Formats: sequence, C-alpha cells, structure tokens
Amino acid sequence: MHRLLIFYLSFLSISILAQDKKWETKFEHSNFLETLTYAECIAFSKKIAGASPMVNFKEMGKSPQHRAIPLLIVDKDGYTNPQDIKKAGRVILFVQAGIHAGEPDGTDAGFMLLRDLLFKNKAPEIFDKVSILFIPSFNVDGLARMNPYNRINQNGPIEMGWRTNSRNLNLNRDYMKADSPEMRAWLKIFNEYLPDIFVDCHTTDGADYQYVATYALETFGNMDKDLTNWVQQTYEPFLVEIMKQKSTPIFPYVSFRNWHDPRSGLMRGVGTPMISQGYTALQNRVGLLIETHMLKPYKDRVFATYNMLFATLKTMYQDANKLMALNHAADVKMSSEKWRPKKLTIRYETDMQDSSKTQFLGKEYKIVKSDLTGGDWFQYSNINKSFQLELFEKQKATEVVDLPLAYIIPVEWKDIHEIIKAHGIYYFITKEPKDVNIESYKFTNQKWAAHSFEGHQNLQSFDIKSEERIAHYEAGAMVVPVSQRALKVLVYLLEPKADNSLVSWGFFNSTMERKEYAETYVMEKMAREMIAKDSNLYDEFILWKTNHPELAKNQFAQTMWFYKKTPYWDAKKDVYPIGRLMNEEELFKLGLH
Repeated sequence: MHRLLIFYLSFLSISILAQDKKWETKFEHSNFLETLTYAECIAFSKKIAGASPMVNFKEMGKSPQHRAIPLLIVDKDGYTNPQDIKKAGRVILFVQAGIHAGEPDGTDAGFMLLRDLLFKNKAPEIFDKVSILFIPSFNVDGLARMNPYNRINQNGPIEMGWRTNSRNLNLNRDYMKADSPEMRAWLKIFNEYLPDIFVDCHTTDGADYQYVATYALETFGNMDKDLTNWVQQTYEPFLVEIMKQKSTPIFPYVSFRNWHDPRSGLMRGVGTPMISQGYTALQNRVGLLIETHMLKPYKDRVFATYNMLFATLKTMYQDANKLMALNHAADVKMSSEKWRPKKLTIRYETDMQDSSKTQFLGKEYKIVKSDLTGGDWFQYSNINKSFQLELFEKQKATEVVDLPLAYIIPVEWKDIHEIIKAHGIYYFITKEPKDVNIESYKFTNQKWAAHSFEGHQNLQSFDIKSEERIAHYEAGAMVVPVSQRALKVLVYLLEPKADNSLVSWGFFNSTMERKEYAETYVMEKMAREMIAKDSNLYDEFILWKTNHPELAKNQFAQTMWFYKKTPYWDAKKDVYPIGRLMNEEELFKLGLH
C-alpha cells in the first residue's frame, strides 16, 4: 500500500510538471528574455481557446497587410455576446497589448495571467463577476517586423516588434481620427462591448528612475465626475497598495517640466483623446495606461504588468455592481436632454502657477555639457535617490463650448460620415434637400504645421467667428443629435477648437484653399472703380497696408485685398461646412422623430 501511494504521488507530480510545461510561455522557458512572434502569438491564442470552453478566439479585424488581429473573449459561460455577458451580471475588462509592437510586456503578462486563471485555479471566483476581452497583439504588422534593434532605449526582450503599423501610422495617435483599419476594428469592438475598464499596456521612454512601472488614470476633469470619484477613492488606492505589497511601488506617468530633468518638477494633466485613456474618458469609461520603465529588466516589467492587471481584476470583482451602475449612470446622463451638459470643456492645460510637493523615487544624476554636441548630457547612476519635487497638476479650462442640439454634416463629406459611424455615434440621414437655419464658423488666421504628422498636415492654430445663416443641404446629409451616450466624443470630433478635432487634424484643409484668382491688371482697374463708389474704401486700404507692412510691398496681395471685397470672392472659403442646429424646429424639419 505504501509503495502504491509513493507511485501515485510520483505519477501525480510528473503529471503536474507536464501540465506546467504544456502551458509554459516562451517568455518563461527563455529565462524571461524572449517574447512571441506573430505566428506564435496566434498559435498560443488558439491553444488557450481550444483548451477551455470559457474562451473564444476571434479575428477582430485585418491589418493593412491582411494579418488577422487576435481577440480572446473569456467568460464563465462561454458567452461572446455582450448583452448575454451583461445580463449575467458581469462587468467587462478590456486589455490591450502591443499597440506599439516593440513594447510586448502586456502580451506575455496577459497570456500568463489568463493561463493562471483558467488552468491553475488562480482566483476562480473572479469569473463569477468579470469577463475579459484580451488583444494579445494589436499592431500585428509591427509585430511581424521583429528585430533586435527596434527599441534603442529598451532593455529586452532580445527581439521585439516595430512601433508603427505597416503604413507607418502610430496606432496610439489614431483613436479619434481612426485612419487605420486596425483602429476601425478596435472601435467596433469597443462600442459593441462597452467595457467597464480598459487597460492599455506600454513601455515608456524618458528619464531614469526607480519605478518599474508608472501609470495614468483620467482624474483631472475630462471623465464623468462620479466615475472619477470612484477611481480616486477606490481603484487607484487599491492599485497602488497592491503594487506596494508586491515590492513594486508605482507612480503616476512621469512627465518633467524639462525633459529628462527631475529637479525641474513634474507635470500632469488631462490625457489627449488621440491616446487610449484620454479617449475612453470621453466614452464614460475608466482607462488605465500601464507604462513599464524601458531600462528595467524585461522580467521585472512583465511581472509588474501582470500584477497591475490582476489588481484591476480584483477591484472589478469587489466593486462589480457599483462600477456597472456608475457606467450606466454616466451614459444616461449624456443621453438625457434634461441631464446632459449644456456647456462642455473641450481643451485643458496645466496651471503652471499652482504647485504642490511630492516624493519621487529617482536616481542620482548629473548634467554634463557634451563636448560632442554642446547639449546637456544627463548621466544617471545606479544610486537610488528620493527627491521632493514640485508637482503641477491643477487644470485650467482653456476652451469651453455651448452645445447645440445637433450637428449637420453635408452629404459630400462622406469621409466625416464614416468617422462618425466608426465611433458608434447615433445619427440619421436626411431624405430630401433642405434649407436649414444653422450656426456655423468662419476661420481666420490659420497656421499649419511645417511638417506632416501621422499622415496629416495639422492645422495648429486659428481663430473662429460664429455666424447664423441659412444653408442649403442636399439629401443624404448626416444629422447627429448631441444628446447621446457618446456626446463627448461627438463634440470633440466636430468642434474645431477641441483637442484632436477633425479640423485640427486637417480634414477640412480644402475648405481653406483659394481656388479662383484675379489677375492684377484686372483688379488694378476694378479697385479704382470700387474706390470711386465708396470713398471710405481707400482709407480702409491704407490702414490695412499700415498694419501689414510686408504684404503692402506685394502687388498681388494688395489687389487680393480688393478682390475679397467683390461679389466674385468665394463665399464658401474658410467657412466650416458642418452646421450647428440650435432649435428643435430645424431638427424636426430635417426628420427627427
């Protein structure tokens, strides 16, 4: 009997070891030095899905090079329909890895965590209240471009993917404009499932310091107030405490007043919606950005990501009902004509006159004047040093807009229609031509960026003036009511002064280009005729020349000044083609029911 027991225990031990080997990741069996190739990522995703009825593998979309973008849907009952998941009373965690394919920490951490939850009996109760969406690699074309030289600042893995997709677009700048097929696929999934928390896994560049991981959460005013309170009072403290218990203290995303220089002080602020957590805040959802530190060993970075993901799951499990209620209430608030905001802050900046003190775990460093470049060379040591730093985090609203009842987008601007659709925004299409009383904007003093950014010639600064007028819209115009769940996304897209508006991305640059010209010899004659009819015109012309001495030396510029005052001038130039509908009669006229 004793020998049988020994034999059984030996057999059991061998079986457990074999099971462990079966689910060991490439990261683990390479002594924590390697990550998965694209083919291996797909294979491991399918292996997990094939081994558990709780997991479904889905191709959420295709890259420009036609690679499948993997998505794992994990639910206790094997549900893949978001309505079924939510009806079962479960909240949804959406985890994204590899939007920058050279930063694969989230890929390896996510796979290990799923493995442990599904096959190693780690916290089995989690799935009673939480379901998971996991993108193990979002930028799959970038992952296919694997190379040991893709991240010059980064300490491992041995090889990693490339930052951008195959069209050289940074997907982490694409959440609003949605140029890429990858982002269109992501938006479809996001709006279908409306996850309760979204986590985006990255590795940061920048200065050296002690923290293995830093993070960002939107707590500065751009997210629903009650959700913000929950983050500040429940989620963030729990996350910080768990990581402290793991001997891996974390710190909010590090941004110094002067690049690389801790003693210059720290800055924090509202996340721009072109990146993930800034975008999800507009969608009334909590977004956590994880930024592991590029100089730390790859093993430490992956396990820090693992622990932050698990801490997030535990928070969601403990507070599932409250989180679900908060998200629902935020959505209802935006959708209700009674409760929705009548004004909205569309741009913030950090108040650099108001600061506090905070402790920062940094490294001893010195600044040496480079004898090669003449610049400041920051030389970090291995000696830990704690700094008391000035922290600037108070926010100022720099642009606030009165909201209309709806926007109307002409039929000819189909590309804008498609962006609105991609964001899951409600709209209706007009069935016949209409003359509509709208409020619109006129642009002046435009200044464009000197260089292309993410494939766009951005409009960096401009002035606008509001005007009321009657505008003609052909059938097929898109009417977008403001009272809806995605109100903030809509307003940020269509209000020109908003952070990451489509105007700022250059989508309307063609409306600001002059297409007809007047010859100088024609205008020399016509200008004299105009002055003869209006004696004040000459005085205006002299004043303009005084105020614009450089243009006053240019004959063409001077004659153009007169041309703009003729009926031949293009009345649509510099006019924003999207109208703001300010009264219900116009909405009903267009077909709102």
